[in-house]
Amino acid sequence: MLEDDFGREVSGVRVSLTDRCNFNCVYCHNEGLGDTRGPMDPQDDEMTADEVVRFLEVVAEYGVEKVKFTGGEPMLRGDLEEIIRRVPDGMEASMTTNGTFLPGRAEDLKEAGLERVNVSQDAIDPDAFAEITKSGAYEKVIDGVQAALDAGLAPVKLNMVVFEHTAGYVEGMVDHVAENPGLQLQLIEYMPELTGRPEWNIDIGRVHDWLEGKADHVETREMHNRRRYYVGGDPGADDGSDAGMVEIVDPVENPNFCANCHRVRVTHEGYLKGCLNRNDDLRSMGDMTRDEIRETFEETVANRVPYYGEYMIKEEGEWVVNDKYIDAPVATSD
Repeated sequence: MLEDDFGREVSGVRVSLTDRCNFNCVYCHNEGLGDTRGPMDPQDDEMTADEVVRFLEVVAEYGVEKVKFTGGEPMLRGDLEEIIRRVPDGMEASMTTNGTFLPGRAEDLKEAGLERVNVSQDAIDPDAFAEITKSGAYEKVIDGVQAALDAGLAPVKLNMVVFEHTAGYVEGMVDHVAENPGLQLQLIEYMPELTGRPEWNIDIGRVHDWLEGKADHVETREMHNRRRYYVGGDPGADDGSDAGMVEIVDPVENPNFCANCHRVRVTHEGYLKGCLNRNDDLRSMGDMTRDEIRETFEETVANRVPYYGEYMIKEEGEWVVNDKYIDAPVATSD
């Protein structure tokens, strides 16, 4: 397994299959690339199924254990089942989706080898959901979550971005997963540096504090140093058994999060990206021959830098770019 200069092994990859999406969420940052959306029809710049699989076969040589397929909306790819079916043996395949296409396809995805899904659901109120996603697809998402559970894609993680528009629905979502076996909740800190609108930000520390008081059991994952809170379980259990699991993803201004990051990202166009927050480190895999993939993957891992605490450092209470990276050569997507 490859290790960067900060001792972080790369054990997983996150592969964007398209930047197309049938939602228009107000907080979307498109895997850190910003709003690059164009027509909804398949685009020539998207990696082919063969290219995606070739990439996965190469990184499997380096001990990569997990792949998460993302977008845009990855289920807009008609060849998604084929891609998942061809994931190398022993590599865990998961997906992040808005859930609208899961009814009718969840069973086929499970049969193809998909192990679990994250479904974006930012509120349990249809009107609020419509305002946030700019869609009227609330019932389709609810049906999609149930289809995933019925197909055995459990646990299903519900992704909820926590910001001004959604903060009032956090308690209801926590209760929802505590009351429904098979569901988990991932509360994702709003990232104003990627999406703009800093006035929408809220203090994620307040959510931590509230969950600390509400949870029956708390643990910390190695991945990103994330905190997990177990709510509503058996009062006699001290390990969180039978409880609803709530996990907080809080990367903003968090050096501990960055110091425990073990993923490399791939854009839908076939560029490797060592950090979600940066686009000055994009590296093309060219024609995506196996040798080009190996070279670019090794180079990307070797040049990974923790964003907070290294690339960005604190001076007089403000986060600023570390001087040693200001004039450093950077990769481009040209």
